[in-house]
Amino acid sequence: MTDGTRPELVLASASPRRVDLLRQIGLIPDRIDAAELDESPRQNETPRLCVARLARMKAETVAARCEGRALVLAADTLVAVGRRILPKAEDRATAERCLRLLSGRRHTVLTAVCVMPSASWNEGRVVERLVETDVTFSRLTEAQIAALLDQGDWQGKAGGYALQGAAASLIRYVGGSPSAVIGLPLFETAQMLRGQPYRFIA
Repeated sequence: MTDGTRPELVLASASPRRVDLLRQIGLIPDRIDAAELDESPRQNETPRLCVARLARMKAETVAARCEGRALVLAADTLVAVGRRILPKAEDRATAERCLRLLSGRRHTVLTAVCVMPSASWNEGRVVERLVETDVTFSRLTEAQIAALLDQGDWQGKAGGYALQGAAASLIRYVGGSPSAVIGLPLFETAQMLRGQPYRFIA
């Protein structure tokens, strides 16, 4: 439900982290509609192209099935070491491989955001942003890697760690947007929504 002065805000993600981040700046989605796409990188696709493509595809998928006045907010986050895209860790072995690769080195977290009006509403406009954040882990000991894995907050996370979790005590540098590393760059997202014809409080 909206207050009549703005379109419905639809979050194209089932991520509880993104919902929590939006609430942090006073934005509560009217509806959550996960796009549920194949998020595999294409052959020879660079990290920047991949993350931007996925965010836009999520927005397009959900916008196509929205009715009435609605703004779809979609985002995608990936972790890259150079041109190498790290997977989302779905098992302990994958998380361990990621942590060993990231140990003592800098990597890049890329989050793409796309705001798109519903297909039946022509007042809003498509806006896209790509936010890059440099993150550096300390050199991890075997005991630290084991502790991070035992903690379990690597599950489903790009690169096998969560900045808002136990890994925070082992990250010595974050250059850019911490909220983008978690899943949604709040400053950029608020700016994108403010630029729409129906303004949000944030």
